[in-house]
Amino acid sequence: MNPRISLPAVLITAASVIASISLASAQDKLTYSNDWFPSGDKGIQFYAKHKGFFAKEGLDVTFITAKGSSDSITRVASGSADVGSGSIVALLQAKVESNIPVKTAVSFYNKPADSIMVTEGSKIKSLKDLDGSRLATATFASSNVFWPQIVKTLKLDESKITLIKVDPAAMTPMLASGQVDGIVSWLTSASSNVQALKEVNRKLKILPWSDIGFEGYSYSAIVSDKLIQERPDVARRFVRAIRAAGQTALKDPKGVGESIKALYPDVDEALMVEQFKDALVLMDNDISKAEGFGTIDRKRLNSTWEWVAKSQGYDVKRIDPQSVVAPDSIVK
Repeated sequence: MNPRISLPAVLITAASVIASISLASAQDKLTYSNDWFPSGDKGIQFYAKHKGFFAKEGLDVTFITAKGSSDSITRVASGSADVGSGSIVALLQAKVESNIPVKTAVSFYNKPADSIMVTEGSKIKSLKDLDGSRLATATFASSNVFWPQIVKTLKLDESKITLIKVDPAAMTPMLASGQVDGIVSWLTSASSNVQALKEVNRKLKILPWSDIGFEGYSYSAIVSDKLIQERPDVARRFVRAIRAAGQTALKDPKGVGESIKALYPDVDEALMVEQFKDALVLMDNDISKAEGFGTIDRKRLNSTWEWVAKSQGYDVKRIDPQSVVAPDSIVK
C-alpha cells in the first residue's frame, strides 16, 4: 500500500525546491581573470570557488586565463572580466601610463616574491656576482620593472649582464640545460624548478631580492572601477570571500591542491600543494599576523611605489599610490 502524502507536505517540498532554484539564479555572476595558468602559489581564488566561499557570499564566479599581470589588468579594465589577480607593481605602472580604471582590493603577497635562481656550484654565489652572467626572464614578468633599480642598487655593470626575455615555459629548461647562468623568477616557482633540476642531477639555489632591501607588495586581487561604482555590494562580497578563503587556506595547503585539481583535472595535485607551501612565506608572516591577511598598509604601498618610480625613472610625485587601492567602503 502506498503511503499517503498530505497536500501541505507537497507544498512545503515544492516551495523548498523553488527557493533553492531562486537562490541559485539570484547569485551575482563575476568573471575572474587569472594572471597566469592555474598553479598552487596562486590558488586562493580556486580555493574560494571550490570550498564555497564565493557561493556563501552569493557569487557565481567563472575563471578566464590571461598571460601575465599586465594582460590580466587590461582584461579587467576593458570589461572582459570584473575582477582578477595581478601584481600591484604592474597596476602602479599602468596607473602612471594610462590612469587605468582598476583597483587592488586584497594583497595576497605582502612581501616581494622576486629572485634570481641559479644552480648549486654556479659562479654566481650572491646577487653581487651577476656581472658577466646570462640570465633569462619572462617577457612580461613584473620583476622586469624593478630590474634597472636592482642593478643600480648592487652597483653592477649592466653592459656585462645579458638579460634574455623568453616565454615563461622556457626558463626552467634553459637553466637546467646550462643555456643561462640563472633565471629571474618568483620564489613561488621553487618546487617546480627543484623538480626539473633533479632530473638532470642539479640543485637549485635561490637569491631573493629582499636580501638587498627590496620590499613591498606584489600579487593581489583586483577589481574594476565599474564594479565598484555600479555594484558596490557585489565588490564588497567578493573581497569578503577572498579574504575569508585566504585566511582559511593558509592552514589548508592540501585543500588548495584539492581545489585546483577539482577545477583543472590535468594539474599535478601534489605539485599544487608544494607550490602553495612555497608561497606561504609571502602570505603568512609577521606582517599578516600583525595586520591581517589581505590588508594594504599605506606606508608599505608608498615604499612599493618608490621602488617602481626609481626603477622606471618616474617622478615619485607623479601619482598618489593610494589611488590604486579600492575605497574603504569596499575593503573594510
